[in-house]
Amino acid sequence: MLLAIDTGNTNTLFAIHDGDNWLIEWRIATDAARTADEYAVWFHQLMEMQKLSFDVITDCIISTVVPQSLFNMRNLARRHLNVEPMVIGDGVVKLPIEAKIDNPKEVGADRLVTAVGALLRYKAPLIIVDSGTATTFDVVDQNGNFVGGIITPGINLSVKALHEAAAQLPRIAIVKPEKVVGTNTVTAMQSGIFWGYIGLIDGLIERIKAETGDNYTVIGTGGIASLFEGASSAIDHYDSQLTIDGLHEIWRLNAG
Repeated sequence: MLLAIDTGNTNTLFAIHDGDNWLIEWRIATDAARTADEYAVWFHQLMEMQKLSFDVITDCIISTVVPQSLFNMRNLARRHLNVEPMVIGDGVVKLPIEAKIDNPKEVGADRLVTAVGALLRYKAPLIIVDSGTATTFDVVDQNGNFVGGIITPGINLSVKALHEAAAQLPRIAIVKPEKVVGTNTVTAMQSGIFWGYIGLIDGLIERIKAETGDNYTVIGTGGIASLFEGASSAIDHYDSQLTIDGLHEIWRLNAG
């Protein structure tokens, strides 16, 4: 079985593929100081709950945007799983996508992996809206090349900044308000955060289309993308599997 590890700024995803399908997924808060042994204890307990052992893991692929965590992830695979991990960004790991931007090395591994996953299911050109710690808009041209994008603060960062910068504003939950015009502080904040983000998403997608003139398929993904389902008029599909599907495809191509 293949273990795919995707380390983001907020959460780290562990997913197991049994050769045909994704068997199970787990998430843990990303902590660059967490050791390989700590990961092993956590992972071992979850595996046992599913009647699985470390012995079933025959391969491992890692993608991370937190470089400090890579050392411990490698050690987890090598010492506890007895496999040599494939790491996105290593010179030996080839990607089935080309980054045609000013400096291709600047592109986060997660953005390229997610684009690979999107190309497996959807016809290019694509816009991929990935909602996480940051909200990214990744543009893939009709030839399947990554050609650039947009990076904005994630919706949770906006909520946190609003609460911390204004002494009288509370920390609020992100929900879809029943009305746009709030009648108290909390509903006014919820409307501003939620509908403001919908405006940001729809507006930026409209500008990308106007600038390039292409007819894109727009896909929403990421940890909180489902929150916008039914509210954004610009997103065509919601798909939470893009990143792990991209990892599996990259592993498959490199493993031969």
